[in-house]
Amino acid sequence: MEIAIIVAVDQNNAIGRGGDQLAYISGDLKRFKQLTTGHAIVMGRKTFEALPKGALPNRRNIVVSRNKTLQLPGCEVVQSAEEAIALCNANEKIFVIGGGEIYNLFLPMADTIYFTHIHYAFEGSDTWFPEIDSTVWKDIQVDNKMQDEKSGMLYHYQTVKRVNAQK
Repeated sequence: MEIAIIVAVDQNNAIGRGGDQLAYISGDLKRFKQLTTGHAIVMGRKTFEALPKGALPNRRNIVVSRNKTLQLPGCEVVQSAEEAIALCNANEKIFVIGGGEIYNLFLPMADTIYFTHIHYAFEGSDTWFPEIDSTVWKDIQVDNKMQDEKSGMLYHYQTVKRVNAQK
């Protein structure tokens, strides 16, 4: 089983503000869909609530929540990271899609992180991605800078793999 994290961060490692992501970059949204379609996605309740149309199609939606009675259409609801993993098959790829608390829970178990680095520092951010240890994670791909057609924001992709077993 592979556990991957997919996250967009700004220059300060911020990932959110007011319960939503910091920016909507067309190319990043297409990449997210391409990478996660056909796989399990794991998110927290707040991330689920920020999705404009609810559960994402063509993916197994798993929501981690402390609320034992929570039911969400198109989702499997669990109370822990371990329960989320136990739901999945050994050959299934899991993408952890946020938010901050969920990233913190899954980072010690993750094999791969797919970053979108936004070349901008957003004001008023209230959620951050945890710092990663460069002795544990190594680059396997770093793309050139791109510019979003709508917002004009510069960004690039980076994929890192765990090289030292901390799991």
